Amino acid sequence: MGRRTVILIVALLIAVVGSAMVFIYVQGADKRAEQKQDPVKVLKAVAQIEPGESLAKAQAAGKLNIDTVPREDFLEGAITSVGDNGTLVALSRVFPGEQITLSKFGAVGEQDPLAMPEGQFAISVNLSDTGRVAGFVSPGSNVAVFMNGPIGAQGQDGTRLLLPKVQVIAVGATTVTTSTTTAESGTQTTETLPRTLFTLAVDQKKAEKLMYASTHGELSFGLLTDKSKVSPDSGTTQANLFR
Repeated sequence: MGRRTVILIVALLIAVVGSAMVFIYVQGADKRAEQKQDPVKVLKAVAQIEPGESLAKAQAAGKLNIDTVPREDFLEGAITSVGDNGTLVALSRVFPGEQITLSKFGAVGEQDPLAMPEGQFAISVNLSDTGRVAGFVSPGSNVAVFMNGPIGAQGQDGTRLLLPKVQVIAVGATTVTTSTTTAESGTQTTETLPRTLFTLAVDQKKAEKLMYASTHGELSFGLLTDKSKVSPDSGTTQANLFR
């Protein structure tokens, strides 16, 4: 066997061994990549969760959903279901798309409930049960504020849009008050009315309007959605009620 033939055989063996090693390495790399990309389930926010909002309430409102992420993107402390954590509340705002991690939730009282837009401050107003949209308003909601009372230039009673959009940043406890009305016959009727304290994020001008309106009439909220349309107008009084 000639020297040239031996060299060719050795070169061929080296090529075969090299190809085999490359194949083994690629297979191992693919396997490692698969392990990293192996999808795992995780609970995610699909709508904004406000400070003080519990996991149970967020789930009931449809703000949570099970999704899958690559294993390497699974965050430490992330959970796959609410389970026994329903009473935990958000310590800070949780945005859509975020994984639900226990580090962002804690016991009631630990959260910062007054997270609000920059440049605004908080004031609170008391609303009746009907004025608060029967309990559908929660922290993070945007509401239109209406005033029922003296809205005309001459003090005529009516209803008018006061503020087209205000953000609710906290909902306080509900208390019960009594209201007594007297009929023409002199008969008195006493009702118990639940009232709830709401904290709103406002600037100075809005705060002044709310404070004045709350002491001269009755406030009511209108719960806004992304498709709601609200426009300031002259309001409704007895004079234009049926026009």
